[in-house]
Amino acid sequence: MANPMEQFTIKPLARLELGGVDISFTNSALCMVISVLAATLLFGLCIRKRTIVPGVAQSVSESFYEFIRNLIKSNIGSDGLKYFSFIFTLFSFVLFGNLLGLFPYSFTFTSHLAAVGGLSLIALLFNICIGIKKKKLGYLRTFMPKGIPLAMAPLIIPIETISFLSKPFSLTVRLVANMTVGHIMLKIIAGFITAIGILGVIPFLFDACIVVFEIFIAVLQAFIYTVLSCIYLGDALHEH
Repeated sequence: MANPMEQFTIKPLARLELGGVDISFTNSALCMVISVLAATLLFGLCIRKRTIVPGVAQSVSESFYEFIRNLIKSNIGSDGLKYFSFIFTLFSFVLFGNLLGLFPYSFTFTSHLAAVGGLSLIALLFNICIGIKKKKLGYLRTFMPKGIPLAMAPLIIPIETISFLSKPFSLTVRLVANMTVGHIMLKIIAGFITAIGILGVIPFLFDACIVVFEIFIAVLQAFIYTVLSCIYLGDALHEH
């Protein structure tokens, strides 16, 4: 049976170095590019012919649009719609990355802390920039909410700072853990298909059920990641 952790190994496809730093193009980077191209191609084809009465293809893109729009309005408010493109891109990137990892010989980059952690840090920095732009110095109230006695500042400020910095951590660990565990299960059970001969039809059917479940998990985790990102953006826009 193959090592179930081998599927998470990052392998360089084109070795590159810049100033002694390894910036090789890897299988993880390739799948990121494929995810972006796949999302761009899908939505590009869906909106190629726009009509008053939408067809199947146009309905797909409009359904995505309405879904993200409602998600933003319910978690941020109408003032969050100006950041629709950021939230839509975030959701699409995570969703296509999750789904791409289910294809044979692909790579699940959303199972790596570095990839998802980097994305979560970008989301955090985006929230900070938006918060400072809207609230100016009032953004510092994030770490010292109104109504808290000044004497409590030495206790409250560190707690709020830790809570604030834990946001990208919570986004990252939840997604990475779910993607990693699911793919390990698929790999282990798939190993029994050839190992036990004719009885391999049993783990095959079981593996097929897990694949369907993993598709659901891939969509669900992209949804949860986006919802939490919306909530954190809402915190940056509104009063603590």
